[in-house]
Amino acid sequence: MLPVRGRDGRTTGPARILGTRTAWTPVGDGQFFCPGCGGDRNYQRLTGRRRFTLLGVPVLPRGTTGPVVECAACRHHYGTDVLDHPTTTRFSAMLRDAVHTVALAVLAAGGTCARTSLEAAAVAVRAAGFEDATEEQLGALVDALAADTGRVFEQPGGASLAIELHEALEPLAPHLAPAGRESLLLQAARIALADGPYTNAEREALGTVGAALTICADDVSRLLAAARTPS
Repeated sequence: MLPVRGRDGRTTGPARILGTRTAWTPVGDGQFFCPGCGGDRNYQRLTGRRRFTLLGVPVLPRGTTGPVVECAACRHHYGTDVLDHPTTTRFSAMLRDAVHTVALAVLAAGGTCARTSLEAAAVAVRAAGFEDATEEQLGALVDALAADTGRVFEQPGGASLAIELHEALEPLAPHLAPAGRESLLLQAARIALADGPYTNAEREALGTVGAALTICADDVSRLLAAARTPS
């Protein structure tokens, strides 16, 4: 390394004789959840070409690097796997849709759609983001699903119900803390209990919810028992 002198002639530090430099090229953009900023931000997807430098001047190519994701706000670079994490907006929509699907599945498993169950389901669905949801709307949806021969909601052990629940819950589960997954199952259990003890069909449906949320069978049993205990 050679010393570098400032304008006053004093030595300010060594200059690197040999080094590398990366020239980044944007190849895409979008919005992501930035782990550095802790919120939704715009990003650029970059690929890079590396070069050897001599006294800071690029001289020889050294291959490519990346791709990486650069946050437009903090300018930090992240691996492209950071894009697997949903944005806050997307996560809220996934959670809202999951609560709605679970509520309908539990109501359909109950069969009778008692008023108390509909009320409990409507409270949960409204809290999740469907602010205009009513008991009447949920009841009509359950009736429509029961009449739809392509979705056998009246058979909670059947493949159709399992597919519906897994499609709604599996993409969400990795992004929920264990307490969040348990809370979603407890909410479903309380809808089932609103009109009395669990039926066999309701237990099967709740077991499917637990499996889709990657909650083990022993914990599912524990949570279903806990839901019966008045808080």
